[in-house]
Order: sequence, then C-alpha cells, then structure tokens
Amino acid sequence: MSCFLRHILPVALALAIPPMLASGLRLEPIKYGDFSNWVSREVSESKMLGGKTKTIYEIAPSRTIPGNNKAYSNEGGSPWATSNVYAKVAGIVKASGTVTPAIINGNKVARMEAKMEEVKVLGIINMDVMVAGTIFLGRIFEPITSPKGPYSKMEMGIPYTKRPSALVYDFKVDMPDVNTRVKSTGFSSKKTLQGRDNAEVYVLLQKRWEDKNGNLYAHRVGTGRERYSKNIPWTKQHVLPIHYGDISGQSWYRPWMGLLDGDKAYYATNSKGKLVPVHEIGWAPADAVPTHVLVMASSSCGEAYIGTEGLTLYIDNISFGF
Repeated sequence: MSCFLRHILPVALALAIPPMLASGLRLEPIKYGDFSNWVSREVSESKMLGGKTKTIYEIAPSRTIPGNNKAYSNEGGSPWATSNVYAKVAGIVKASGTVTPAIINGNKVARMEAKMEEVKVLGIINMDVMVAGTIFLGRIFEPITSPKGPYSKMEMGIPYTKRPSALVYDFKVDMPDVNTRVKSTGFSSKKTLQGRDNAEVYVLLQKRWEDKNGNLYAHRVGTGRERYSKNIPWTKQHVLPIHYGDISGQSWYRPWMGLLDGDKAYYATNSKGKLVPVHEIGWAPADAVPTHVLVMASSSCGEAYIGTEGLTLYIDNISFGF
C-alpha cells in the first residue's frame, strides 16, 4: 500500500471519459464509508526507538484501544483496512500511521498522506521508509514482521455479487508542486526519481475460483480506475464509472488499468486458510456476475516505498451507484 503495505502518465481517466452525474444514480453506501467512526489504537514503540506511544487509526465503530501492542483485526463488521500498521521486526515494535480522520466542511473524512517514516535505533540504525496512505476493502495481518512482499500481508477484496455502474465519493487532492518522487525502502540509500506521483482511486470487480491445489484465479468483470496528478478542490459526489468486460481496446485504456498478476497480484485467503496470490488471467464477458469487489484509495500510485512526501488524498461518502 501505497506504503508500508502498498500496492501499486500523469493522466486522470476523468479527462478521458465524460463525467456522469450522481443525481441519476441510486446510491448504496459502503458500510463505514462515511468515515464518521474510527478506532484509536495506542501502540507503544520499543524503547530503542524512543519508547513513544503512537496513536494510529482504523475505520470501525468508535473506541480507543490502550497501548497493548496486539494485532488488530477488523472490528464491528467493518470491511475497511488501512496502511496504518503495528510492526514488530526483529523484536523491535514500530507503528506506522498515514491514514487519519480529518474535518472538512464540518464532516469527518479519511485523510491519506504520503510521508517518510523515520526509524532510529540509539544511533545504530538510522533509516527512512517512504509510506503512502491507503484505505481498501479487505484486511491486514499483523504484526508486520518484514517490509518484504507487502501484498502478502494483506487480503484485498471482499465477497460481492452485484453489478454497480459506478463508484461515487467526495474527495480532494493536495498535490505538492514537484515532478519527482522518492524511493526509500530503509535498506538502501534514498533515490530521487523523475516523474510526478499520482493519488489514485479504483474499483475492480472479479470472478474468482480456486483449483484443487488451493491456487486462486480470477477474471476481471468490471474496472473503474482514476489517477489524479494535480490539486483538486473538495468535490462532492464524484462518479467513477465501472466498465464491464474487456476494456483493453478502448481509446481511454491505460496499462495501469490492466489485469493484475505476477508481482502485481493481490492476495486472498483460500479454502485452506492460506493467503495466496489471486491470478487475474483474463477478462470476463461483459454480462458476467462478480464474486468479489476491490475498492482502494491511496496517496500514491507507484510501487511500494515510492512516493511524493506531502501528497494527500481526502475521501468521504463512498457508495456504489446503480
């Protein structure tokens, strides 16, 4: 994520496809997608890191979890996970928090920021990790014990069998005036990369199945994906259209809208309880019925540990439109 757990043309699809009007849609809110409720988690970092208690947030029924440094799992039936994590690497406890509640026009919204996490251990270790803020439908498996293979620590997507025509949400983008990104994994020196980073929102519908060996496969049923490369003021009821079937021949198609496999594959739990990659191996017919939906919003669209510090995405009132 966009992050300690991040996935994934400075071109916004919104410029390529005429906008739809939300007023003509029937909206079905995603549970807790109004971001009015947050769990506050207190994580006590290791004394070697200074021993501070950090507060990180999750999208679920409001409560405070004292500093007990325990793994978090989605509460209250919330379908949302975030890039906020409790990590315990080589016995050292660290918290990462890039998603926070914020207030816009008197309403509580989700704020996702790309920033540098500092890791300093008594002058022995001094490293920075670029982390983007991300929210998604799914869950994280804590504690995080290694920064390697971020997708393998998160389950992307939830069961879903409807065919919405759009994802509808309120949003805002604060974009730093730079055309560079920073790559910083914490295990090598920082690198400055050319090119502007983008904030991103997507909705993907999949039809999944499992083989006898527990491998998971999927056909892409529906695709809606936008990237934002400039400042965008607070915008209400923005409509991200969902296109069904094979979109690869459309004039507005971009490579980053394509199928997710190989090192781009997300993970899900199979019938044996094992977290495995979901191999998207083709496009479903335009009339196919999905089994799962993926929704994600992030302050970065690049690889893990690459981003533009200060790039911030705000989002609220996420719904499916029919």
